[in-house]
Amino acid sequence: MYILGDIGNSDTKIFLVNKKDRILKRTSLISKNINNKNLDKKIKFLIKDIKKVEKILFCSVVPKSFNLIKKYFHKKTKIRCYEIKNLNLSSLIKIKVNYKQAGSDRLANAISLQNGKDNFIILDFGTATTFDVVEKKYYRGGIIAPGVKISLDTLSDKASLIPQIDLKKIRNIVGNNTISAVRSGFFWGYIGLIDNIINLIKKETRKSFKLVITGGYSDLFRKSLKTRVIQNKDITIKGLIKIAKLIK
Repeated sequence: MYILGDIGNSDTKIFLVNKKDRILKRTSLISKNINNKNLDKKIKFLIKDIKKVEKILFCSVVPKSFNLIKKYFHKKTKIRCYEIKNLNLSSLIKIKVNYKQAGSDRLANAISLQNGKDNFIILDFGTATTFDVVEKKYYRGGIIAPGVKISLDTLSDKASLIPQIDLKKIRNIVGNNTISAVRSGFFWGYIGLIDNIINLIKKETRKSFKLVITGGYSDLFRKSLKTRVIQNKDITIKGLIKIAKLIK
């Protein structure tokens, strides 16, 4: 059995995977709430006998949270808990960016899709809205834009007359009240941002791409983008499954 996980700025997702690469169970917790007590609850849900775990691998963009998890698993299993950058990823993908600054989650996503023949743009609606460019066997880099939820929350926090709003698809461009105006601005504004960035990537690289979307808001936007999309909510865990094979 393997325990694989994705530590993000907002949430941490943890998976139990068997040797046949099948996801058996999954759980999640808020990253800022990671502690031994909460981890005990989550791991007991995933597996009854933690001694059966043979490999532990995480991708993390929150070093403090990863250090807590690493210490937790070492105490429980005596097995090394790896972060993907502890491993030599060069056999899985060629990385054409500053390696130290490349987000581990973004590398896992790129490795998940890399097949040596197709080009991909990976659009991830996470804490930030990120675009990652994979050209055949190369991770070329990407774009980081403000995240949808954090931008929406910030607007509500900073503007006294704008309430907390749940974002929905809206047909009309021109809103007739504050809520519909904000929804229009965010929905159609992000549609414009996404379509424009995709076009600029194509123009700069002079290549065609398959667009893969993931993350919390992928359901909301997937049918309104000009580019045909492939939705893949398990992209990161599938990348981690590939990377876990490097652990001997």
